[in-house]
Amino acid sequence: MKKALPYYLMFLLPFIYYVIFRYAPVIMAVLISFMDYNVYKGILASPFAGFKHFIDFFDSIYFTRLIRNTLIINLLNLVFVFPAPIVFALLLNEVRNAFIKRSVQTISYLPHFVSTVIVASMAVTFLSPSVGLINNLLVQFGIERIAFLQKPEYFWWIYTSIDLWKTLGWSAILYFAALTGINTELYEAAKVDGANRWRQMWHVTLPGIAPTIIILLLLKIGHMLETGYELIILLYNPNTYVTADVIGSYVYRRGILEANYSFASAVGLFQSVMGLVLLMISNRLARKYSETSIW
Repeated sequence: MKKALPYYLMFLLPFIYYVIFRYAPVIMAVLISFMDYNVYKGILASPFAGFKHFIDFFDSIYFTRLIRNTLIINLLNLVFVFPAPIVFALLLNEVRNAFIKRSVQTISYLPHFVSTVIVASMAVTFLSPSVGLINNLLVQFGIERIAFLQKPEYFWWIYTSIDLWKTLGWSAILYFAALTGINTELYEAAKVDGANRWRQMWHVTLPGIAPTIIILLLLKIGHMLETGYELIILLYNPNTYVTADVIGSYVYRRGILEANYSFASAVGLFQSVMGLVLLMISNRLARKYSETSIW
């Protein structure tokens, strides 16, 4: 203990930080979700409500729509957005010109640092039915102007496209790091066996980054009931609620705007529990069919 005391002291400050700002709020949120929480009374004086807020959420006329929209947006993300950084990293890894490679990497990172508010403003401008770039291009091909952000059938694809553009380069960083860890001797051995660059990618590169892909996929599945609702709130309107309204945006309206903090905490707890269940199931399947899992 005497020898390790300096390390314990170094660990003390982050430990206190996590206890106060991470674990304590979680415990308080769990307690609040079972109460009719009143800000002025506090947690201890607020009346106990049991499962009232959970039942209120499950019985809501919007429950089915919220679950459907959240799942579909996340499934589209899983099908199109999740594999895109993998493909991007693999293709860029084949570029031999170091200057071009670094330049493309740097440019691909930039959208990640653009504020969500700015991204939403750009989307509104580009998709504007009067002066938007997209509609101006459609007119050139004889297609009538479309009010994209007013039509619910376009919202899922608009959100997925924006998410892809914003996260492509940044998400590829982990795959770039994994690619650097592949033993170069494996490529030499593959060349000796007559493997071309496609075969090397398929039999050496992909297996080399497979553990990283599996771990990130498991984490993605664990967040299937969560969506970046900030962008949705900035883009949606009553005309597109039928496809744009997700759990996060509904909780924002009910929990934050209406100050129903207990309801918001109950929905947050529901999302966390369901995310844990999905994560445990997917992790068990990954452990069964591969050598990689979170635990």
